[in-house]
Amino acid sequence: MAGCKTSKMPVTPVGNYNGKVVIDPVNRLEGHLRIEVEVENGRVKNAWSSSQLFRGLEIILQGRDPRDAKHFTQRACGVCTHTHALASTRCVDNAVGVQKSIPETGLVLRNLLLGAQFLHDHVVHFYHLHALDWVDVVSALSASPKKAAEITNTAGLGHRQHTVEELQATQDRIKKFVEQGQLGIFANAYFLEPHASYKLPAELNLIATHHYLEALKIQILPARMMAIIGGKNPHTQSLYEGGITCYDALKPENIAQFKALFKQTMEFVNNTYIPDVLAVAPYYLDWGGIGHTTHFAACGEFPMDESDLASRYLPAGVIFNNDLSVVHDFDPDKVMEHVAHSWYKDGAPKHPWQGVTDPMYTSLDEMETGNTGKYSWMKAPRYDGKATEVGPLAQVLIAYGKGHPRVKPVVDLVLKHLGVGPAALFSTLGRTAARCIETKVIGDEMVAWIEKLEANVAAGKTDIVAPFKMPDSAFGVGFVNAPRGFLSHWIEIEGGKIKNFQLVVPSTWNLGPRSDDGTLSPVEEALIGTPVFDPKRPVEVLRTIHSYDPCIACGVHIIDPKTNETYKFKVC
Repeated sequence: MAGCKTSKMPVTPVGNYNGKVVIDPVNRLEGHLRIEVEVENGRVKNAWSSSQLFRGLEIILQGRDPRDAKHFTQRACGVCTHTHALASTRCVDNAVGVQKSIPETGLVLRNLLLGAQFLHDHVVHFYHLHALDWVDVVSALSASPKKAAEITNTAGLGHRQHTVEELQATQDRIKKFVEQGQLGIFANAYFLEPHASYKLPAELNLIATHHYLEALKIQILPARMMAIIGGKNPHTQSLYEGGITCYDALKPENIAQFKALFKQTMEFVNNTYIPDVLAVAPYYLDWGGIGHTTHFAACGEFPMDESDLASRYLPAGVIFNNDLSVVHDFDPDKVMEHVAHSWYKDGAPKHPWQGVTDPMYTSLDEMETGNTGKYSWMKAPRYDGKATEVGPLAQVLIAYGKGHPRVKPVVDLVLKHLGVGPAALFSTLGRTAARCIETKVIGDEMVAWIEKLEANVAAGKTDIVAPFKMPDSAFGVGFVNAPRGFLSHWIEIEGGKIKNFQLVVPSTWNLGPRSDDGTLSPVEEALIGTPVFDPKRPVEVLRTIHSYDPCIACGVHIIDPKTNETYKFKVC
């Protein structure tokens, strides 16, 4: 493909810096994250991931009606809100024993609502939370709009075609930003002067920037899809234990609107998002060997029987030691949370049903003591004692290892296009590609769910919620494979009220601290070996962090511990 593929394996430049680099807070991340890395000869030798925000939702929920949980927990995040509501609802479904009674139409609506969340979340992540790690916006000023248009028209990757005029208009907008000294949403110090880690030709930078702007409008469409079924967005209101209560969503005109929004969204996914990933990836094939982790877990998603994980369209499972030939069954009893390096009172690792949220802040300085101190508000979840990555890469690897009829062909197609083997999946590049693959697979299956919804409504199968009785005492758990990965809510009910509630979230699995035995978390492991060309602009570190799909922050502060100099710049 002319202009879109390198002739040889690219090589990430490596600096000669020795010392520590602190990024605090990390931009484009849920909550407030501090990353500290120790660099030796231009590569990360050690890493610490420190969550700087205490939630305390588990404490807030104690003594409340179990049905209230979903309204509180979904406010843990401003992006993937619905997934927390679903996890809490499934948690109480399980506790009250209504899982098998949920009507089929109710399950289909739940799946469509979550599917819309995935379409929204993954598009926003790639373009607005991750793209600026790979795309040099100012470089687009030197692009030829004519050549850029030719790339979209002849690339052979399914790109929607663009006119010279369209791309020229985007270039003019960038030029205006730069001339005013204000890059607006692209205000990013990486782009104010060249950085050796950015490799795209100017024309691809222009195309990607054009699509960045388009995606700002496209992301509204799946958000509206969510509102049709969820009642509102971002904090959905229609979920209820035993099913869902969005009766208006069954009206033909609302189904038709949902279908129209879905069609527009998938046109962007198929003709813009997927081609962009396939066009950008060949320039960063070296990142197929950077950001490596070892163990993976997923609880699967999109069930047709809420009581049976095996009924989920995307399968549950666990992979150890990067061995795709053996996918182990997922066992909830093997989930434990460690707190030796977390700002909670010490205690042995606990299963979430026995979990305790007892904060005890000490000092961030303890990070400097190596593997002995406390340095994060996150606990350290482990599966069977191992630091286990969750998220799109874990879900895609597990589905691929199980020979999933939709996932495997798509993964093989991507590997063939890039000219790499499955080993390249265990990386930052693989993590980014897996999110795109997951979007495609879920979007394609939503067609069948929409057809099922229409058929059920036509047949008069409009029951969408089942009755239940709140028990005096019970335990329950709800599993959701959210856009960011394996999410679980665990409840103990006593006297009809919440006695204990624990959230084990994807960010905790991936971005938590060391476990009691000093084992690094997945993101800490993934950062080891990462090249750092310029410690003042450690874009390479951010690439791996952002590949886990972080959310929102407003700036980056980097401190050089040798000179005590502070480098500050905003990243939007």
